[in-house]
Amino acid sequence: MSGDRCQACGVTISRYVSEPVCPTCSANTGAAGHAVIRSTPIASAIWLWAAPEATTAMATRDLPTILRTYRRINGLNQIALAELLGYDKSYVSMLETGRRAITDLASRRHIAARLGIPAHILGVTDTDDAEYRAMLQFGDSTVRLAEIARKSGQAVEAVNELWPLVARLEARASEGRMERDSLVLLAHARVALGVSLGTVLPEERLSSAARWTGQAVKVAAHLGDPTFYAHTLRMHGNELRKAGHIGAAVARLEQSLELSNEPADQGSTLAFLCRAAGELGDGERFDAALRHYRCLLDRNTFSGLLFQPFTLREIELRGLLGTGRVLEAGRLVAVTVGTPSAPQWRIIERVTTGEVLVAIEEPSAATEAFTEAIEAAEQHRLPHQIQRTIRAAIKSGMRQLADEAEAALQRTRWLLGPHRAP
Repeated sequence: MSGDRCQACGVTISRYVSEPVCPTCSANTGAAGHAVIRSTPIASAIWLWAAPEATTAMATRDLPTILRTYRRINGLNQIALAELLGYDKSYVSMLETGRRAITDLASRRHIAARLGIPAHILGVTDTDDAEYRAMLQFGDSTVRLAEIARKSGQAVEAVNELWPLVARLEARASEGRMERDSLVLLAHARVALGVSLGTVLPEERLSSAARWTGQAVKVAAHLGDPTFYAHTLRMHGNELRKAGHIGAAVARLEQSLELSNEPADQGSTLAFLCRAAGELGDGERFDAALRHYRCLLDRNTFSGLLFQPFTLREIELRGLLGTGRVLEAGRLVAVTVGTPSAPQWRIIERVTTGEVLVAIEEPSAATEAFTEAIEAAEQHRLPHQIQRTIRAAIKSGMRQLADEAEAALQRTRWLLGPHRAP
């Protein structure tokens, strides 16, 4: 994810591309020099999922409505919005009231880039054959690189890389131009975007992540690829669990397990199923899934984020606590097994460990674990892990720690705001 950004649309371009624009923009303009040059980076797309009213405003495709909603959600006045767009306050005022209209595509593309919204929302669409070929050629790589970024602790960056691709594919789909290759790419991009959103969104907005993965499931069901269908079911099940729909999550995960053949895929599904069963308080289902997971791990080489000893210990700790076996969890918490394969898993483990330490009445050790989790979650911009820590701290009477976590949460929300470049 270390390539430069296209000076026309803001997406990341390969380090091997010598031109200052991405292949898509180059194909559409006919020459790199004709592209619209932006003087500032594109904004984060995270605000689109910050409040339900953002979705409503986007659906109108009305610039005045979008501008007003953007300001309201992000707490900006017209002066701040004018600075963000590089316009006069009076001009922004006229745009918001409809007294002035922007008809040229270059200006609309500029506004879309500055606000982090898909350009087609403002009537800027590129669906010719050259754009389509470039999108298919580089789209798969974009998804893979975004997944690598997410797993390495850069989920915000993953969202901002995936969103331009998803926006273009959704625009093409809305016009009835959905060839099979486009459909496959759209399904992969939707599930990757949903999982990345599920990593960075606060708890109250996690349903948005589940909706994106759910849309991927609908497409995958018709593609005739059982492995990918199992993958989408697995990731959708976990996003449903995080959004609080535990029963539906268990159903999706059990369906994914039936379709999975590779040990690593089965292990990943079982890891999520253990979590869901533990949150349901279903000890029997949790124990069965954990036995299956441990058996697979004993017989196969572990790999990935979810199929390894460190993950096994974390999900066992959480499940034992969720099913009321506090003493067993207390004995296990003293055992150190392996190392996390990604930064977010260390954060997850620290929060879970802190919760167990609170349950076995070791507040000093719990405070240390929670503090480590808060610091790392703020560093990697993971608000819902901070929210988990706040709940645990309040429940255990650690008011000062909860206040410190709340301050870290507010700083994290600010970092995810529109005034920050990705």
